[in-house]
Amino acid sequence: MKRLAKWRLLSLFTVLALILSGCGEPFLSTLKPAGEVAKTQYDLMLLSTSIMVGVILVVTVIFFIVIFRFRRKDDSIPKQVEGSHKLEIIWTVIPIVLLLILAVPTVSATFKLADVSEMDKKNEEGKRDALVVNVRANLYWWEFEYPDQGIITGQELVVPTDERVYFNLIASDVKHSFWIPSAGGKIDTNTDNVNKFWLEFDQKAADEANGLFYGKCAELCGPSHALMDFKVKALPKAEFDQWVNDMQNAEEPVAETASAQEGQEIFNQSCIGCHAVTPQDGRPEQARQAPNLANFGERTKIAGILDHNEKELKNWLKDPETYKPANKMSETYNDLTEEQLDALAEYLMSLKVQD
Repeated sequence: MKRLAKWRLLSLFTVLALILSGCGEPFLSTLKPAGEVAKTQYDLMLLSTSIMVGVILVVTVIFFIVIFRFRRKDDSIPKQVEGSHKLEIIWTVIPIVLLLILAVPTVSATFKLADVSEMDKKNEEGKRDALVVNVRANLYWWEFEYPDQGIITGQELVVPTDERVYFNLIASDVKHSFWIPSAGGKIDTNTDNVNKFWLEFDQKAADEANGLFYGKCAELCGPSHALMDFKVKALPKAEFDQWVNDMQNAEEPVAETASAQEGQEIFNQSCIGCHAVTPQDGRPEQARQAPNLANFGERTKIAGILDHNEKELKNWLKDPETYKPANKMSETYNDLTEEQLDALAEYLMSLKVQD
């Protein structure tokens, strides 16, 4: 009965493993690569896995052959063999060959993925043809700056499809790690040096993910590490260019209703010191203590984790510590009445760059 119970348990885990191996959403799964980098890494993973499984199968077959063919049949002592030069050469050469099969494409891909020379090249007009994004990681949010376009966004990265996007990565407080599972990565963001790399997002993969990918912090950075998410909007080139144009020409937001005007006053009295409401945030990096809210009304998530609606926004404003422990907003937050929360939420939801 005990053996039967063990086999049932093993069968259950086997079935669960098969089911879970098929899980994975196109916006968050490394097993559904969405770009050149992710595809390269996925192919290397398949190659290494195939080699390991192959070795296991060969060893298993040899093990059973030895067990059944050379099992003891009588009391006679078999011929004693002290060594075999042929076997020693075989089991030395085979691992070397397997390592070369794995090492050559891995090293080649490493150098290819580390080539960021294009981000430093400039055309005749003195401008870069490559799209460069400066990523700054903070406790517990992300900032994305487009230096050549003069745009800064918070929590949502917008990129064109079918072209390489180059990144400069740094952290403002502790070590974080920038990772978009579907697109590739990951790479650390440090406080004392800038790391660089590039990604590419396929249009076909973006269509399957409805144009939205998820990004994560992949380095344990504090109590809310697991909640340090961001979103990536992958747009066709024409739509991305239109987004850039809209962001570059965005003006100071104007509240249209009396309630929104009251919310704007509250925002200007207590929030403007850390947040900005225009994409052309000219403040130095040290002064940007919280996400840029210029297109807050167009986001898909609040604080990177909550559904984007006024109810969840007011929940966040009431008690941000509950949703993201140790976040910096909790240190400076002032209590607001229910009417003030309604007004502030309405104003924040009206912050849009594109209609």
